[in-house]
Amino acid sequence: MFNPLLKAFVCAADCGSFTKAAEKLFISPTAVMKQINALEEHLGLRLLERTPQGVRLTPSGEVIYKDAKFLFDYSRRSVDSARRCLEAGGRVFRVGTSLLNPARPFMDLWYRVGRQFPDYKLQLAPFEDDHDGILGEIGALGEKFDFLMAVCDSKLWMDKCRLLPLGRCKKMVAVSRDHRLAGRERLEISDLYGETLMMVKAGDSANNDRIRADLTRDHPAIRIEDTPRFYDISVFNRCAQTGNVLLILDCWQEVHPALVSIPVDWDYSLPYGLLYALEPTEEVARFIRAVQSERA
Repeated sequence: MFNPLLKAFVCAADCGSFTKAAEKLFISPTAVMKQINALEEHLGLRLLERTPQGVRLTPSGEVIYKDAKFLFDYSRRSVDSARRCLEAGGRVFRVGTSLLNPARPFMDLWYRVGRQFPDYKLQLAPFEDDHDGILGEIGALGEKFDFLMAVCDSKLWMDKCRLLPLGRCKKMVAVSRDHRLAGRERLEISDLYGETLMMVKAGDSANNDRIRADLTRDHPAIRIEDTPRFYDISVFNRCAQTGNVLLILDCWQEVHPALVSIPVDWDYSLPYGLLYALEPTEEVARFIRAVQSERA
């Protein structure tokens, strides 16, 4: 239910040594090092500091370690809950979760309407944010998972799912911690003059296309660099490595430990809500109706 490389990372962090982690995992120390190197390369982050005395967590590693432990525990409890539910003849709602689309906001809905579904339990269905594979994950709604809480105005996404709007997330920017703007509490658009602003390429998001058009017309001193249409960790890594400015959402402020998020004096936002299958089951449709009634 999670990236298997995390297991080697957490074990090495707990043991303080590749050799001791290898003994616990019943693999060679070289295999442990290769798995952790692969994880660091995948994330674009240095997670462990290697020393003659062993290994210790870097600041970035501490963030990933904490979230990995939470994911391990939540996944274990989710599977245990699903098994107990199955044994008791109960039913399960599967909720997709990823770094950019966490399941925690779904719990707010569940606490409000869950009492109408006393026979149901929740099961997390983790997936990775991958700009090449995300459409497949969205297309799996109704199969791999029943619900996904996400920000969405993508035409490509909406061809594959339905959205129950719940609100809007404000647009912000993110910069590396050593960027000239990193210490600012709030920015004017003019503060971005001379900077390169990373944002999704045109054509799939009406809201992002409007931002691009406004900036191109009214603020030509801001250079725009296209990112893939869907963010993943590689986009945040590029921002940290290049010193560029990244257009983000307020719900992504803690995604990358090397970046600082700063609000801007503009009125841009994207809708967020509950995604579900184009042809939902009756149980899913009943949950959607319950949320709509509770919010009415």
